[in-house]
Amino acid sequence: MLLPCEVAVRSLVPALRSAIARELTQTYGLKQKDVAKLLGVTQTAVSKYTRHVRGAVIKIEEVEEVQPTIKEIVVSLANGSMSKYEFVTKFCVACEIIRQKGLMCELCKLSDPTIDVQQCFVCHSDTNSVQQKSKSEG
Repeated sequence: MLLPCEVAVRSLVPALRSAIARELTQTYGLKQKDVAKLLGVTQTAVSKYTRHVRGAVIKIEEVEEVQPTIKEIVVSLANGSMSKYEFVTKFCVACEIIRQKGLMCELCKLSDPTIDVQQCFVCHSDTNSVQQKSKSEG
């Protein structure tokens, strides 16, 4: 069984990077090599993100709830005002928003057909409630 974070690394992280890379190149006119440096990836990866070759499994641009977080990341990266620690924190917030919306459920199901997405509560709960539920079951 793959953990939800493993599924996120394979699908959600590239999708978020893709959305950020496209915004930085298209709206702010940054070069792919500069975007690659900001995101900590290769220029080739940015090229694939901007051409929808990589990171297209989840259509991030259709998820309204995550757009303010992505915009904040993009603006801060473009202005050079975001530290790598702030970037990681905001990126994790964006990931959590997507997970709580249940947009990874089908991807988890594809990775492990034995998962009953109707019974799984991991991504729809915050960390504290997951810990409390685990304690009450144990």
